[in-house]
Amino acid sequence: MAMAAGSAHTGSSHTVGLRADGTVVATGWNKYGQCQVAGWRRIVAVAAGWRRTVGVRAEGAVVAVGYNNEGQCEVGGWRDVVAVAAGDWHTVGLTADGTVVAVGNNRYRQCQVRDWQGMVAVAAGYLHTLGLRADGTVAAAGANKHGQCAVAGWRDIVALAAGSHHSVGLRSDGTVVAVGWNAHGQCNVETWRDIVAVAAGCAHTLGIKADGTVVAAGWNSHGQCDVHGWRDIRRTARHRLG
Repeated sequence: MAMAAGSAHTGSSHTVGLRADGTVVATGWNKYGQCQVAGWRRIVAVAAGWRRTVGVRAEGAVVAVGYNNEGQCEVGGWRDVVAVAAGDWHTVGLTADGTVVAVGNNRYRQCQVRDWQGMVAVAAGYLHTLGLRADGTVAAAGANKHGQCAVAGWRDIVALAAGSHHSVGLRSDGTVVAVGWNAHGQCNVETWRDIVAVAAGCAHTLGIKADGTVVAAGWNSHGQCDVHGWRDIRRTARHRLG
């Protein structure tokens, strides 16, 4: 998931902030150097994955720091990137021409996205990747044990979110669709209305309504769904446990 200037994003145990001036701050667990972003400049989007941080520069180059055991930080050759998404073990980039690049763990073919065309957004889950086409349809690659890649029938989608094992789509009419692992009710979003943005965690889903309030579904063992009193919300940050 990429975040625009003046925003914050969370990885497994660290938090990243993108300032309006294009610099980046990070705090939290830093065993793998995932918070070593003090020298970053001209950043326009950031994503925080499991033990790593990824940033898109204004000219379309990409930088990454942190855990790289699967090659998930090997983004130095990427160009013309406009957005990035960080799964647990892989990193995905959306280029200006609507194609997609990916590096990292590919055990479930979650990095097999080079033939994708006409994409306007990407999202990355634990072991799967989602791409939103300009025509409102969605492509998916990767692990599908829980049906998290069963998005072929989705239409009129305007935004995506990927949890660890579930996928969420926001329709143009403000309704929401979700597929995948639903052990905690994280896919029970069919009654949501007037939604303008969605986010997905490990086992929970969030939706921002047009009036700035927030709705949530799914695992609430740590109070992550206790959003009923929130007001004037314009953006949420995804949090995945890992």
